[in-house]
Amino acid sequence: MADFVGAVDQGTTSTRFMIFDHGGNEVARHQLEHEQILPQAGWVEHNPVEIWERTVSVVRTAMQKAKLQASDLAALGVTNQRETAVVWDRRSGRPYYNAIVWQDTRTDRIASALDRDGRGDVIRRKAGLPPATYFSGGKIQWILDNVDGVREAAERGDAIFGNTDSWLLWNMTGGVEGGNHVTDVTNASRTMLMNLETLDWDDELLGFFGIPRRMLPEIRPSSDPNTYGVARWPGTLGGEVPLTGDLGDQQAATVGQVCFNVGEAKNTYGTGNFMLLNTGTELVRSEHGLLTTVCYKFGDQAPVYALEGSIAVTGSAVQWLRDQLHVINDAAQSETLAAQVPDSGGVYFVPAFSGLFAPYWRSDARGAIVGLSRFNTSAHLARATLESICYQTRDVVEAMAQDSGVTLDVLKVDGGITVNNLCMQIQADVLGVAVSRPVVAETTALGAAYAAGLAVGFWKSTDELRDNWNESQRWQPEWSAGQREEGYGRWKKAVERTLDWVDVD
Repeated sequence: MADFVGAVDQGTTSTRFMIFDHGGNEVARHQLEHEQILPQAGWVEHNPVEIWERTVSVVRTAMQKAKLQASDLAALGVTNQRETAVVWDRRSGRPYYNAIVWQDTRTDRIASALDRDGRGDVIRRKAGLPPATYFSGGKIQWILDNVDGVREAAERGDAIFGNTDSWLLWNMTGGVEGGNHVTDVTNASRTMLMNLETLDWDDELLGFFGIPRRMLPEIRPSSDPNTYGVARWPGTLGGEVPLTGDLGDQQAATVGQVCFNVGEAKNTYGTGNFMLLNTGTELVRSEHGLLTTVCYKFGDQAPVYALEGSIAVTGSAVQWLRDQLHVINDAAQSETLAAQVPDSGGVYFVPAFSGLFAPYWRSDARGAIVGLSRFNTSAHLARATLESICYQTRDVVEAMAQDSGVTLDVLKVDGGITVNNLCMQIQADVLGVAVSRPVVAETTALGAAYAAGLAVGFWKSTDELRDNWNESQRWQPEWSAGQREEGYGRWKKAVERTLDWVDVD
């Protein structure tokens, strides 16, 4: 019996490969960043070929670090940035265009047109999503409408689409030599094209975007004993390891945080923030700006659904301080700089670089820093950046309570920013509830490994996974109720200042 499970975690800024043992402990990892391509304001792209090359490299290097062979892995899982759309030629394996990233706003006219004529209400009812630039459907339409020859190739069956999970799985299982064109229910639920009740592509929704059905991958469970195929690229895994897990990154983190009971929630802090609340087998329709999505589907079991609050810019706001403003040299410095002051000095930063996602869904919003005076320093701006992450999370928590009636006792957190102790303390203060970080903070890759391992019996049940979860640190709120409400009130005023900045036809 193989002793380990591997997981490819293809994220917005980097790709990593992690190897876990039966206790859910990290054995090895390797990670590489890829280029962020910004052709013009509001456009964000990645090179799919670079992402695939990075994937091959991180798998090979992590396996070498751990001194493991393919036969040491019981299974392999994949998790990915979800709404980032790739369209490629199944004959040559070459993308027709760069991947259009989930943050990209070029499809704002497509989204607003859907809402004007009533099609948006159908999308909300069937797909659980508002028409927004965030999701894949509009990106596919943009490529079909704007890249020469793609629509004709799609009609012939040569041009195929996938989020980055499908792109990787197709390449991992052979590419032009018989690669499997597949995805899972969580990724499919982020396209505006899948019916949440049938878990299949919906012809009416496809018609809204003019997308030929034959472009789309086969939809599978998130944990599938029938496998997505076997890893076939030479010199790395050699066709020996079954691919049995596939989850969008935020659903993977929910599995990694073992949120298997109704009412359990996690918040992942990455490029953006993503909070998911398990609603069980019941489809809960949001009336307060959240998304209804598939949380996971294990084998032939009924799908489990979730409410999600998606926030576009959190960790990438810290990157902005580093890369564009050069206020800090690395992400860790945001904590030491912000800690130089006791508060933000009245400064509020709303990083609406890609408009505002949940619970506002305003593509006309743009970033704003308000409340500045001569008193303020770079330390205040750094602290306001950390506070913006926490206030945006509170916006989602408030909406979640209204939709579900669930009041959180504790918020499970994971992702890169959770190593910032000051930010996590501010999060507890802003919410007024305890914040808990697990020992394994990279729960996205862990969740993909869990899904893959469950499918092959490496783990027998979700109870085993619960036994693996251990708390690393907990933060208790220290602000008074008055401080909390005064700060949140000013945050809401700052959000108002960002609205109606861009004209959307």
